[in-house]
Amino acid sequence: MVKRTSLSSNYAVAYAVKMADVDVIAAYPITPQTHIVEKLSEFIANGELDAEMIHVESEHSAMSATIGASAAGARVFTATASQGLELMHEILHIASGMRLPIVMAVASRALSPPINIWSDYSDIMNARDTGWIIYIVSSAQEAFDTIIQAYKLAENKEVLLPVMVAFDGFVLSHTFEAVDLPEEEEVRRFIPKQVTWYTLDPENPMTLGPLGPPEWYYEFKYQQVVALNKALEIAKQVDDEYGKVFGRKYGLVEPYRLDDAEIAIVAYGALASTAKAAVDEARKNGVKVGLLRLRLFRPSPVEEIAKYLENVKAVGVMDRAISFGAPYGGPVFADIMEALYMKGVDTLLSSFILGIGGRPMYLHDVLTVINKVKEIAESGRRTIETYYIGVRE
Repeated sequence: MVKRTSLSSNYAVAYAVKMADVDVIAAYPITPQTHIVEKLSEFIANGELDAEMIHVESEHSAMSATIGASAAGARVFTATASQGLELMHEILHIASGMRLPIVMAVASRALSPPINIWSDYSDIMNARDTGWIIYIVSSAQEAFDTIIQAYKLAENKEVLLPVMVAFDGFVLSHTFEAVDLPEEEEVRRFIPKQVTWYTLDPENPMTLGPLGPPEWYYEFKYQQVVALNKALEIAKQVDDEYGKVFGRKYGLVEPYRLDDAEIAIVAYGALASTAKAAVDEARKNGVKVGLLRLRLFRPSPVEEIAKYLENVKAVGVMDRAISFGAPYGGPVFADIMEALYMKGVDTLLSSFILGIGGRPMYLHDVLTVINKVKEIAESGRRTIETYYIGVRE
């Protein structure tokens, strides 16, 4: 039986974690994720969740504690944002290198300085090469569903890698939406507890994370490459299986009005909702534009990106983070460019930056992007410029 209720993305994540029957939660409060672990503390205090809540002195310690618990065979969870994710950064590599199926929610937030508590995706982009699987979701419902999928994927014995589920701080973390909650028993049947990874056992002593000399270190890193490559196909399978059981599936990317599109824009997170409205508005004015929403960020869904963008004349990639010093301004732009190049897709690409530090992103901002992409398509000329939408020069 499905129960429809009103939840923010923070609370949707907390409900998913409760239904996942986690054993250990370790977290340090940071805006705008704090409501997640507050709610989980409430579930534990009320007897609705039988889990250990570890109150730590920093995010570095939070990730360290989840590593220890996961290495002992526990199903674990943590959450963070912004500077908290940066303080964890050292330990993120240890979690993935030790092949521990940790799940973490990130209510994405801009990085300091200056101090900014509002949303962009600077924090997530700094974590893209840590060996974690990374999802970026666009609604509270998708946040709930993806946390559950994350456990299924992370604990798959062919994967055994940690997973981040990211969403816009405040824009999604604090906004309440209708969310359909399945029966807890049904969720637990979908992700039964079974230790599929190597764990510490006093009866069978072993070492996790030992010294890796040059003779062996390379091979360990290559094993992570292989596991991430496998995760791409298994993520599809998990999404398909979730759809059959719960009636919702998302794909690794989400195409919108791309079937007959002549130009396209790419977005992720909450911006994709505004982008859909902008696409509809531009279509009314005769512009054949479509949208590709990126849901799985790491590993990069190269095949799907190329499949949906191969027939358009020009593509504009909208980034909510800056890749400082790179030839183009946006980190996701670089991924899209690489994906299309690898698959032999020759289209006109342009990079757009917007929404930095929580700067509002309006319908007219996305329409400005669409009109610029249309102009580039009509000119047939490649551009080497990054367009900073909404910035005061």
